[in-house]
Amino acid sequence: MNQRQIRRIISDLGHIRVSCSKEEEYTAGYLAEECRKLGIKAQVETFELPVSEVTKAVLTADGKRIPCTGYQFSKSGSITAPLVYVPAIDPVCLKDVKGKIVLLDNWFKKPQYEELLKAGIAGFITYDGDVKWKDRDIDTRELRYVHDGLDRVFGANVNAKDAVKLVEMGSPMIHIEIEQTEGKADSFNTVAEIPGTTDEWIVLSAHLDSRPTAPGVWDNLTGCITLLETLETAVRTAPNRYGIKALFCGSEERGLQGARAFVRDHESELEKFRLNVNVDMIGSTMGQLMCMVNGNDDACAYMRNYSKETGMSVKVLNQVMSSDSTIFADKDIPALAFGNMAPRNQNVIHCRYDDGSTVSVPRIKEHAGFIAGLTARLMNSYECPIERTIPANIREELDKYLNKKKQ
Repeated sequence: MNQRQIRRIISDLGHIRVSCSKEEEYTAGYLAEECRKLGIKAQVETFELPVSEVTKAVLTADGKRIPCTGYQFSKSGSITAPLVYVPAIDPVCLKDVKGKIVLLDNWFKKPQYEELLKAGIAGFITYDGDVKWKDRDIDTRELRYVHDGLDRVFGANVNAKDAVKLVEMGSPMIHIEIEQTEGKADSFNTVAEIPGTTDEWIVLSAHLDSRPTAPGVWDNLTGCITLLETLETAVRTAPNRYGIKALFCGSEERGLQGARAFVRDHESELEKFRLNVNVDMIGSTMGQLMCMVNGNDDACAYMRNYSKETGMSVKVLNQVMSSDSTIFADKDIPALAFGNMAPRNQNVIHCRYDDGSTVSVPRIKEHAGFIAGLTARLMNSYECPIERTIPANIREELDKYLNKKKQ
């Protein structure tokens, strides 16, 4: 894939493409067609998810209107209660929040939400953006843990600038009103494959969706481009010893839903998957390429040696990445998860500024070429050098990340 082709894909797909939207469906179909142009069998697979459309979201503080978005699947109706700023979800900060609305500094996972419910909160407010940015965008978020049977409370999201104002007001009386409709809709995975001379596979993965305010070029068109580059390399060297199955995941931003659907729908094939190579954000103008290994020490050593052999600086860590690779590792399939973690003052994600202005097409080409070369070497090895095992330290991290173990 040349740089002109990379620019074309960024131009064609560098727009908001959220879960279960027409834009997500278009992107899945576009990527399938790109695979077919390479002579590769590809298809779009649908899977159903719950959806919510918030039709009304109102937040006032002491009667003053604060712009907000309502949490999808949060409680509908209205509530009025005093605000408490909670900088941490711990027993000290939660000692006096019963019946109140809490303002939180950070997004929370299921264990923290359970703590908030236990403390008796009536609702919560989160925020995103940056007080230094000119925009006043507000992301749309989902209270996904209600799908696990947890209770609903009122939830709203505001811009960081207004979060500061709320804290400065002390303990204002907050009024939240939310109306929403709920139902089901399809999300979309694209699956492409190149069979090998054995019946075992290396699985590539990268998510194709974006957040509601983000064009999602860095996160994660760059990963999708890397998969296309890797498939193009694999076609040129075919027949390869191991088959290549590429998964462009939908709805990753909603809790890795595309990868979850794939392993569920392809459960009978999983025992033949030797390795997952996941790509989530590469090619930023600044920042080092990273590989998070969900495997044993030998796998880490292999990656460090390959970095030296090829002259590509790669920071290798034996830890879980917050991406689709965790779903494969949870199924005992080791994973090499690649990302280019640039400094926050250079690149940001999940907002309007992930628009391609801070990625470099030559760097995308460089990183994608490295990953494609590595995959080509692995898929033609006599025996895959990454042992099919998940060590205890990674298993413990996975259980925490996937909410199987209390943090």
